[in-house]
Amino acid sequence: MRRLGRLLLRLVGALLVLVLLLLAPVAWTEATCRGDIAPDDRQPIIADEGWQRPESRTLLTYPEWHIVHAYDDYAAVIADGDPHEFGFLRAIAGFWTALCPLQAEAMRMGPVTTDTKLTIYTIGVSFTAELLAKAAYEETAGRLFTWIRGPERALLDEVSAEQAAAYAGFLQQVPWYRWDFAADREELRRLASDEARDQERAFALGLEYAAKGAYAQVIARAAAGVGPDALRLRSVVDGLRQDELAAIEGIDVIGPVPQGGVLVETDRYRAYTRLLQRLAAEGADMVEIAGNDEILFTAISPRAAEDGALYSFARQGRDDYRHLFLVPVGDLLDRLRAMDGSDLTLEHVHDY
Repeated sequence: MRRLGRLLLRLVGALLVLVLLLLAPVAWTEATCRGDIAPDDRQPIIADEGWQRPESRTLLTYPEWHIVHAYDDYAAVIADGDPHEFGFLRAIAGFWTALCPLQAEAMRMGPVTTDTKLTIYTIGVSFTAELLAKAAYEETAGRLFTWIRGPERALLDEVSAEQAAAYAGFLQQVPWYRWDFAADREELRRLASDEARDQERAFALGLEYAAKGAYAQVIARAAAGVGPDALRLRSVVDGLRQDELAAIEGIDVIGPVPQGGVLVETDRYRAYTRLLQRLAAEGADMVEIAGNDEILFTAISPRAAEDGALYSFARQGRDDYRHLFLVPVGDLLDRLRAMDGSDLTLEHVHDY
């Protein structure tokens, strides 16, 4: 009994240490990543509470997209490599080090709500725990089975790479918990040969997909309880007539506004980025987005640093860098047009 008691005590102690380690980045962010609120007496054109969104959210939507980008990087690495070649710790560090300057800048735009912080910290801790667990396996047992396999990739190496790429693409527009993890698990089970690597991939990834599928159901129920995030957005556009705007797929014209420009309604997320690129090509300008006059976008270039970037870092699986820019809404489409013919490529415009 004493031996069992000591074992339980050690397990509890180890669990406590793990929890403290996972929460350490949260404590560091709260203690060091702070900014002063700047006064703003601007009167927004889009003042309806149903359509005006906190400006700080353009910055604080990035952490979730960092996770989306991490899955995209992982898919790029294992497209012709093995999972242990992915920098799991580097992806984790990227989340928290990017969050710090973004949170400080967001606080300048106005108070950051407790709910927003809790959401970011929850996904950050979950992301950290997931990648630590995956790193622990892939750097040990996973690496061992690649050594047993030899240099020739197994069938399930190819299948899991295709699944990772499809999942990364899915995340560009749809919440992760809507992915069919059970279908991926079944595909691995059905295609696995008797080779050791295939059996190991089917077992290890099958367990991962089962855990994610179960967690996804919990998150889906929680999301249903609080209601989905708004999927539509209103903006004020100038430089194009109402009929020209109405002719662009994805734009619903609401009408002119007294301050100048046309009020339009569109989808959010990746669809909005594509729409902004179309508006830039048509010669339009943005006046205001969701009641705000500053917006974040990310762009890719072959250089490690770009003038005016809030934060820059190398992408995994590619020889380039991601840069985060905060610009006035009125300058946004000019910035997109300036990228034409350059080696700076738009990745995503972060709405609110």
